[in-house]
Amino acid sequence: MSGPKAASTLETFRRLGRVVRLFLGSPASGRAKLLLAALLVFMLGINGMNVLNSYVGRDFFSAIEQRDHAGFVRQAWLYVAVFAASTAMAAMFRFAEERLALLWRQWQTHRAAHVYLERRVYLHVKETRSISNPDQRIAEDIRTMTTTTLSFLLMILNGTFTTISFSSVLWSISPKLFAVAVLYAAVGSTLTVWLGRPLIRLNYQQSDREADFRSALIYVHQNAEGLALTRDESRMSRQLALRIEQLVGNFRRITAVNRNLNFFTSGYNYMIQLIPALFIAPMFISGDVEFGVIGQAAMAFATLVGAFSLVITQFQSISTYASVVTRLSEMVDALEDARVRDEKSCLDCRMIGDRLVFDHLTLHATDGDGDPRVLLHDLNATLPPHRSLLVVGENQSAKSALVRAIAGLHGAGTGGIQRPPPGKLAFVPEHPYLPPTTLRELLTPPDEETPPTDEQILAALDELPLDLPGAKQHDFDTPRRWTEVLNLGDEQLLAVTRALLAKPEFLILEHLDSTLSAEEFHAMRQALARRGIACLAIGNGKAAGETYDAVLEIACDGTWKWTGPAPDGHSS
Repeated sequence: MSGPKAASTLETFRRLGRVVRLFLGSPASGRAKLLLAALLVFMLGINGMNVLNSYVGRDFFSAIEQRDHAGFVRQAWLYVAVFAASTAMAAMFRFAEERLALLWRQWQTHRAAHVYLERRVYLHVKETRSISNPDQRIAEDIRTMTTTTLSFLLMILNGTFTTISFSSVLWSISPKLFAVAVLYAAVGSTLTVWLGRPLIRLNYQQSDREADFRSALIYVHQNAEGLALTRDESRMSRQLALRIEQLVGNFRRITAVNRNLNFFTSGYNYMIQLIPALFIAPMFISGDVEFGVIGQAAMAFATLVGAFSLVITQFQSISTYASVVTRLSEMVDALEDARVRDEKSCLDCRMIGDRLVFDHLTLHATDGDGDPRVLLHDLNATLPPHRSLLVVGENQSAKSALVRAIAGLHGAGTGGIQRPPPGKLAFVPEHPYLPPTTLRELLTPPDEETPPTDEQILAALDELPLDLPGAKQHDFDTPRRWTEVLNLGDEQLLAVTRALLAKPEFLILEHLDSTLSAEEFHAMRQALARRGIACLAIGNGKAAGETYDAVLEIACDGTWKWTGPAPDGHSS
């Protein structure tokens, strides 16, 4: 491995080391360090018991060979005592390992989810498609990374302690056998890496194949009604069959590599049982050692070779782990790129207190690699408090880009936007975001900790022609899937109700006139007017422009026309 690939691998493991250091410096570090100390104590105890067990086993079998009944009984009881102590330590070691892995996963997942949601990174990742299946990487890959990293670290530490413990035991029996153990493990590890190297790439691909298939099934569930109405089951069946074939084909390649690897590792492990006897049996036959030494040598050789052969015994886990670390490293890169992209917005977006100002605003399309296409050219306008503005025109992309620019989601362009802070500015998109939850929690403003009372909810619902499930019974605390029980018009009115309770000073409405009836739309406008909320409505031509204080019409070439009071907010 050399060049960029080696540098990338080195950077990946540097990041892994940084993650470990961050965890050990986090608020959870106190419990983590206690669990880690307990693991080290149990590990030392287990290794001590293993060394003691080798000597007890030697004396036990020597007593059998010498027909020493009293010695046999005594060594048998010692055997039982050692086994009992080893069992207790092994069980507590495993318990402490699982608790530490769970603690690490909890902290790491909380941190990853926070970074993913921070500054709308999730939206940038979706738009750029910089990584596939970010949900799987956060939910499953972090679980695998934390548990496997801890497991490997403990195996390496245990292997080090085992090497130190049993090297002296095996050396005291036969220096030649010790040298054979080292050489045997080195050759076996090299051949295992050579045979199993393709598994890293194949396991990486398999994770994506499995996630793609699961995503397709989720899509079917979420779009069941549309699929049934369009009778498009055959096309979806072909797509699912293709993804099944992709994951099965990749897994076949994994099993082929595993077959070759298992041929070697199985033979390698069987020979471990024979090699010590080939060296020690002649010594016993010649009378140089007692019979129990054969069993002790076999145990010491197997334990020492096992400590040296972690690559062989754990290669399949290592290959899976390497692919997981690579996938998480790619996610870190994508999150950093999304942050940088957000910070490098070409627009000058500032927060001011009481108005919405477009200052020489020019918006470009974000698609394509050539010259940017102009969606909106040099808009100068101001929407003061308590006023209403209707935005119309055939240029749908420009209207959508304007809403996204106001929200800080469209950074391609020049000029600037001065807007009220988030608490004074709210949005109701054409397809509102209504997560499955209770009505009370849904209507609670994002920055409020105190939910609205029954009276506040009823007062807001009375202002709009909206009949919600359970509202008449004052059942505001039963969780519901709102997108399944409401039509699109009711969803939009519910989103407006949520905005009314948030008490913004400016509300951006996107294409609500496409779905709402004239009566519903009028009732909504009246509710906004009574509360003195300034309104910027993106229309499709159905809304009457004369009912607004001003109308902004955007042409297909990006030019615009203002009707009503002058764009600077003063009367024309």
